[in-house]
Amino acid sequence: MLRTCILSLAAVLLALPAAVGEDKGDKKDQLLGKYTVVSGKRDKQDLPKKDFEDSVVVIEKGKIYGHDKNKKEFFGATYELNTSSKPWKISMVSTSPKKGEKADGVIEVDGDTVRLAYALAGGKTPTGFEAGEKQQSFVLKRMKK
Repeated sequence: MLRTCILSLAAVLLALPAAVGEDKGDKKDQLLGKYTVVSGKRDKQDLPKKDFEDSVVVIEKGKIYGHDKNKKEFFGATYELNTSSKPWKISMVSTSPKKGEKADGVIEVDGDTVRLAYALAGGKTPTGFEAGEKQQSFVLKRMKK
């Protein structure tokens, strides 16, 4: 269960870097940074806090990855972002642990908070931030420098 939650978070995070890399600067750059995971949902159910507490998600241009409190990477992905709609659309491709797995979703930046929702294998791409069947969502909070 913990591994599935972490893999799902990784897929979501992978989508974030794509969102950062498509614009010519300002919009996408809003995503760049280090984040803690505030909350997560999968298949309409809250994820247990123990599955993600003390984890850090890093969003760089075109890349997103997460590591646990021991600095062990538990996911990584490349991403592309379409900022022409609201919410933004994100497409992620996993680089680890399941290389090549794709996840499409939506992402939104509001100050230091990022909301992300994406489809899991066999699920429909979400249009909002609630995690429906075969979907996962996360709320991330930017870490202070």
